[in-house]
Amino acid sequence: MIKKILLAILIALPLCGFAQSKFGVVDVQTIFTALPDVKEMQSQIEASSKTYETEFQKLNEEFNKKYTEFQQLDASTPESIKERRMQEIQELGQKIEQFRATASQDLQQQQEKLMAPIQQKIQDAIKAVGDEGSYTFIFENIAAAYVGKDVVDVTSLVKAKLGVK
Repeated sequence: MIKKILLAILIALPLCGFAQSKFGVVDVQTIFTALPDVKEMQSQIEASSKTYETEFQKLNEEFNKKYTEFQQLDASTPESIKERRMQEIQELGQKIEQFRATASQDLQQQQEKLMAPIQQKIQDAIKAVGDEGSYTFIFENIAAAYVGKDVVDVTSLVKAKLGVK
């Protein structure tokens, strides 16, 4: 008899603890777009992007110039000169493609580098709100099909923790 009572208590204890859990949801995207750090990050990325675009335009102009010169060669131009010019154009085309790939990679790495502290800042604020409010879980509110009345939206609390309106 005592074993049955103990077993019932052991089964009921976790259920009681679960019933007292607090759940929260947070809209990270709203917080992210409201942070001034994000605007600064975007302006840095745009400045770098413009620098790459300027260089890309210079390479394109050089390519177009060489191609136009190649097209204007006389029929009497020796074949070896035509081949050399064609090879220069092909090498420049490859250089442009390599530059494009490198620039894209650099911009992506720069964005990741600049975004990491912002994401960490948001995570720290969510954790602080969770600790202060004794939440069991705080979920990101991404297209939830249903959110019960017991779930608290903590987005405003996280924004306040970050000093964002």
